[in-house]
Amino acid sequence: MKGFIDCHCHISAGDFDQDIEEVIENSKTAGLLAIVAVAEHAGEFEKIIHLSQRFPGFIFPCLGVHPVQGSAPEPQRGALLQDLDAALPLIEKYKEHLIAIGEVGLDFTPRFVNSDTDKDSQRQVLIRQAEIAKQLDLPLNVHSRSAGRPTIHLLKEQGVEKALLHAFDGKPSVAMEGVKAGYLFSIPPSIVRSEQQKLVKQLPLESMCLETDSPALGPEKQVGLFMFISLFTHNSSKERHGKFICMAHFTHRGNSKCLTLEKISHTRNTFSIKDKAYRKYPITF
Repeated sequence: MKGFIDCHCHISAGDFDQDIEEVIENSKTAGLLAIVAVAEHAGEFEKIIHLSQRFPGFIFPCLGVHPVQGSAPEPQRGALLQDLDAALPLIEKYKEHLIAIGEVGLDFTPRFVNSDTDKDSQRQVLIRQAEIAKQLDLPLNVHSRSAGRPTIHLLKEQGVEKALLHAFDGKPSVAMEGVKAGYLFSIPPSIVRSEQQKLVKQLPLESMCLETDSPALGPEKQVGLFMFISLFTHNSSKERHGKFICMAHFTHRGNSKCLTLEKISHTRNTFSIKDKAYRKYPITF
């Protein structure tokens, strides 16, 4: 079956509440085979599980605690071990349904981190979730904004073998450390306006996946899921184009069909960014 898999999507976001059926139908029509739904906090867990049951075989759930917590009107802050209190029982409850633990990671953006203590708190939260992922033999779906090197180093120190680093913003040389460790990197549509183009030029095809991070990180700010899919389902041409590989694939674990983020014998999906709405974003590879 040919098509694309969105390896990192916030399909539980309120942006989709009013038209989720249309979102899913348009996605399928555009060639999407599956969505890997990630969580940011325990309050989303039940909704993500419900969506995976409502759209079986298309939405696949990840549960985890994001390194940045809090929402308006409360100020955002770095994750604390206490944030796992509500999350861990639900991860245990739904462990047979999960395809990954995520979204987890580190975020050392200055507005979220005021001290080394804040950084250490995030590390402890990630370490605990890495332990759970290893116990359940699940990959990690990882956030690493402004913390590429420490994130990859921590994953390696913890013996994590299966990880997808989404929207990685670190140096290509740091990313290559992750490649050597066997980690995958998912590329969002915001690549058309970001420094990530330098990274993609150096990453091996077999180490790259696709993601939307929808409803964030679109080619234009505030662009959601379908525009990304429409943008990336054109046929290849002689125009400038990026070659990517979608590593997520369907397999069987026990009696249930699930999605994993493991390395496989790959099939290359080549697509070009040539939609007329986005011609102002040339990408050279």
